[in-house]
Amino acid sequence: MTSDAAPQPFGTPAVPRVAVRGEASLEVDPEIARIGITVNARGTDRRTALEDLTRRNNEVLDLVKSYGDAVEKLETGAFSITPELTRHGRGERVRAYHGRVHITAELADFTALGELTTRLADLDLTRVDGPWWALRPDSPAHGEARRQAVLEAVQRAREYAGALGADLAALVELADLGAENATPVTMAAPAGMMRSMAYGAAEESAPPALDLEPQRQTVHAQVNARFTMTPPQL
Repeated sequence: MTSDAAPQPFGTPAVPRVAVRGEASLEVDPEIARIGITVNARGTDRRTALEDLTRRNNEVLDLVKSYGDAVEKLETGAFSITPELTRHGRGERVRAYHGRVHITAELADFTALGELTTRLADLDLTRVDGPWWALRPDSPAHGEARRQAVLEAVQRAREYAGALGADLAALVELADLGAENATPVTMAAPAGMMRSMAYGAAEESAPPALDLEPQRQTVHAQVNARFTMTPPQL
């Protein structure tokens, strides 16, 4: 006779196992806010459209950069200059040229956010979208949610064992949801309030700052845990 010392995946009557899932959900204040800025220009001449677009783009960048450390990130995305053809007539006659630049700004100072968005929306042919509230990828809130999920898994396993007159003996496995079968889990991005401000014309006086209320973010964490427990008292 030979003895098999390999662990049994589903436990044994002498060393039963209990498998549980721990979950946690926290609501926390956002840490950053993102806004999208679209600068537009239109002209019957390509050079004129490009010059207007360049000037307005520089105005937007200078305005955003004037807020200093309140702006953590400033990035230019897509740029396009598109000819608009006439609808009637023969040949490829250009009616106008449309220019567009998309800019993304990320701020951590929400006090400056309201003032900046209204000042941007007050510029010529400039559109502002957002804000989108979010947490940083390394936010402590993610770690706290994971810790609470683990504690919830331990508590749930202990209650199952207690219902059988047993106690938890050892932790066998602790895994993120989907880690056992290597199937990636797609987590939904935190929901954020989105506002859109239409094109505006610049005025002599600065517009009043928009009062923006940060939207609280929900952080989720889930873990699978397996424990061994003492023989139950059946």
